This record gives sequence, C-alpha cells and structure tokens, in this order.
Amino acid sequence: MSCRAGFVWDSPQHFSRLIEDCGIVCEIVTPQMLAAPFFRGSFNCLVIPTGFGNARYSNLLPALRASSPRIERFVEQGGNLLVYGAADTRPDAYDWLPFRVTYRHDCHPRSISFLGDSVARCIADEYDPAHIECDGSFPEYEGTCVGTDGSAPVILEHRYGKGTIVVTSVHEFPSRNFVKQFCCKGATTTF
Repeated sequence: MSCRAGFVWDSPQHFSRLIEDCGIVCEIVTPQMLAAPFFRGSFNCLVIPTGFGNARYSNLLPALRASSPRIERFVEQGGNLLVYGAADTRPDAYDWLPFRVTYRHDCHPRSISFLGDSVARCIADEYDPAHIECDGSFPEYEGTCVGTDGSAPVILEHRYGKGTIVVTSVHEFPSRNFVKQFCCKGATTTF
C-alpha cells in the first residue's frame, strides 16, 4: 500500500523532504491548487505547516478558508489532517476547520506532558519533552487535548467522520514514527 501526503504550501520545504524520507509520496499543493474547484488529488493525509496564518510567510489562510468545505469532506471521508501553528496573533486563524479552535501566539520552549493513547503523543518523540519549542497554545477548543505545557493545550486531536485532525503548536518537525503512522493511517481520499 502506498501512502500519499499533500503538503500545502507555496513551494517544497525541508518538511516535505522529511515526509518523503519516511517512504510516503509527498505532493506539494499550492494555495492556488487548494482553492481551485477542478483540483483533484488523492491523499491519505494533508499537512498544513507552521506559519499558514501569517501573511509575511504565506498566502495560505485565504485559500484554506475558501476550501474549508473540501477540507471538511476530505477528513469526513477518512483522510487525516495535520495542522501546525498559525504563527500570527490572530486568534481566528483556525476558523476554516470544522470545529472550534482559538489560538494564542506565544513562541518559547515548553515542557510537554502527553495525555491518552493518541498517535499524536509520539509527534515529538525525537526531542527532549522537557524542552520543545512551541509557537503558541489553544486556550479554547473542541476535541481532545493530547499534549499540554501544564497550563495550556499545545496538541489537540479531533476525530471527524472517518478521519482525524491533529492541531499542534509544536514548532519542530514531527517524529518519523508519527509521520509514518499518521499519514498511512488515513484512508486514501480524493481532495
């Protein structure tokens, strides 16, 4: 079985190379492709990297908002979605998701405690859990808190339909173990 990930950004990044190094086919999905109604890609997982909400880094947020129904349908039908920190002060940067998440931008290292048995608890396996760089927290949310810095959630999981959405403010690449599990766990779904 071949796993496929859609990496949503303007251009290839080191992150997309990490996904490929994990044995997963990774296709760059630009903001223009994301919002285009004729674009059809088949993926197990979509990845939205850090900085998607900050206009200085990308023009992705308007495209995410425009394609919100397609993203919702993708996850509902079994695709997985990994969303990183918005890297911006706007608390509504996640309003394109099919559930409520409020973001507070605050970049600094944190000691993270992991909760439950979610696959997301292995997202930072390759780092010292007492010193993980995060770019914010989620003071209000729906779903399940999977990781906390003791005072605020920094990793959330929300099961939606047949798929799973993981929202994280961890400002590091995910562990290879997490990438392999999360990307391949999702059903191949047309976006």
